[in-house]
Amino acid sequence: MSIKHLSALVDLQVEKLGADFPVLKYRDEKGDWPSITWGQFQEQVRLAANAMAVVGVEEEDNVGIFSQNKPESFVVDFANTYNRAVTVPLYATSSPSQTHYIVSDANIKLLFVGEQYQYDTVMAVLSQCQSLTKIVIYDHKVVRHPQDKISIYFDEFLHLGDGLPKNELIESRKAKGKAEDTLWLLYTSGTTGEPKGVQLIHASLIDQFANHHTRFEGQMTPGDVSMCFLPLTHVFERGWSYVCLYEGITIAVNLRPQEIQQAIKEVHPTHMCSVPRFWEKVYIGVNQKIANATGLKKTLMENAIKVGKKYNVDYLNNGKKPSLWLSLQYKFYEKAVISTLKKVLGLENAKFFPTAGAAVSNEVCEFVHAVGINMIVGYGLTESFATVCCYPLEHYVPGSVGLLIDSIKVKIDPETDEILLKGPTIMKGYYKKEEANNQAFTSDGYFRTGDTGRLEGRTLFLKERIKDLMKTSNGKYISPQALEAKLGIDRFIEQVAIIADGRKFVSALIVPSYDALKEFATQKGISYQSMDELLQHKRVQDLFQNRIDTLQQEFAHYEQIKRFTLLPTPFSMENGELTNTLKLRRNVVAQNYKALIDRMYEEN
Repeated sequence: MSIKHLSALVDLQVEKLGADFPVLKYRDEKGDWPSITWGQFQEQVRLAANAMAVVGVEEEDNVGIFSQNKPESFVVDFANTYNRAVTVPLYATSSPSQTHYIVSDANIKLLFVGEQYQYDTVMAVLSQCQSLTKIVIYDHKVVRHPQDKISIYFDEFLHLGDGLPKNELIESRKAKGKAEDTLWLLYTSGTTGEPKGVQLIHASLIDQFANHHTRFEGQMTPGDVSMCFLPLTHVFERGWSYVCLYEGITIAVNLRPQEIQQAIKEVHPTHMCSVPRFWEKVYIGVNQKIANATGLKKTLMENAIKVGKKYNVDYLNNGKKPSLWLSLQYKFYEKAVISTLKKVLGLENAKFFPTAGAAVSNEVCEFVHAVGINMIVGYGLTESFATVCCYPLEHYVPGSVGLLIDSIKVKIDPETDEILLKGPTIMKGYYKKEEANNQAFTSDGYFRTGDTGRLEGRTLFLKERIKDLMKTSNGKYISPQALEAKLGIDRFIEQVAIIADGRKFVSALIVPSYDALKEFATQKGISYQSMDELLQHKRVQDLFQNRIDTLQQEFAHYEQIKRFTLLPTPFSMENGELTNTLKLRRNVVAQNYKALIDRMYEEN
């Protein structure tokens, strides 16, 4: 199926798959997962596109979506393509200041909002958003402010398109659609400095359709179901979801991230893109079950993991045929243990699961593949329209971030080891940021990723993010992400911030898993009046010291954590310590915890 503009996809899929084929699923108030068919979706997109034209949306206008994941956002996105308008998604957790910045910077006139939080946030800054003239509210339960004169509910908005009053104009706009049109304006979450709007064009997404179709041929088919779990604002989930729509995969839209484990058990997806932390928690949970088991059950679970690793990782992935004995063993453990584990997780239909956004530890990667789940580790950026490289279905290289996609050119800067990119998936540029654009590209047109790495053939290995690289006062360079990923597989550790820049040695701020720690205290008979008191208890301090020492053995002496502080409250977006994608803002953490950090470097 060949298209040059995303606006063509809906009609083509209705023709190819049929009007009754499901395109989206969502959990309703009863807890059921009803479907929206391609025919119903086509009708809603046409209504929404006409309604946009009625309220004055012009070609190349920026239209905002400020919502958690909801089916309506897909309707709005395609309606924008019908009008040759640009979608600007905002994270559902965006603060008033972030919302004001993006609405004003993108000159958004029409903004769609999800629930009460998003609506209230917009209303709090409405007087400062000079461009905003119309708000459309998805959720009818949202209580509108008495002074609000510019909002309507989504069903009311769709009624503006009844009878398709602007259909001739819409068809004219669709016919003029070009591959070079801007499709999405995605604002980076900004670990440092203000967010930048990344301009991505239709041609880049269509190129990614081809890249993924080739890489995963036969493993993405109509009838498959992909769980939409990460924020649709993020290029990873957004790009992946549209690849799924192109392949005819039904998308199950998960509204609330905290309900994802239950949602997976209800939907039984074949695919789902996720971040490493999701799999780290699965790894931690299964290993804890093994640790708590006894006798035959414990032996069966341990052996299932060992045999699974040998069968799936050591043999099949390396192109070697397992022996008859190994095949029989795996068949036994797959039936006795592994299939049950997958069923408990809701992953018994799993085909493959893309994973990116942070470093994946070898332990977690090996474990997930050992239990027969094909985790596709990858690497990409907003500026590269997500995927730069990812594991192939077979013959992946452990420790790498996979094989480069077909259309990308990559070279490594010989002086800095920075990864440089060129190709049809690279962004058009930062929106209204001429100086940033000049700095982002080399003289020969390669995009500077800010990440360092090395190439072996077309397989890419990451080293570290240049701006995150730390230098101790002794002149030693530290990669904080490697240490943080390693510590993240421990069941007692929820969050880690490595401290080293300009310091004599490496230290760490650690947010424990409070539930696991309370369980430990109960088992050991430790009494405490507050979390602060528990964290200072000698047995707790010894517990963490021992676990850290074990986990960091593979690191050089100068890279190892010498001191740590356990925190009674987690890092949060509210305190500015995390971005909307839950990445650490290291400068904010260093500022907020300066007194605690300084204390770790006081002489004894």
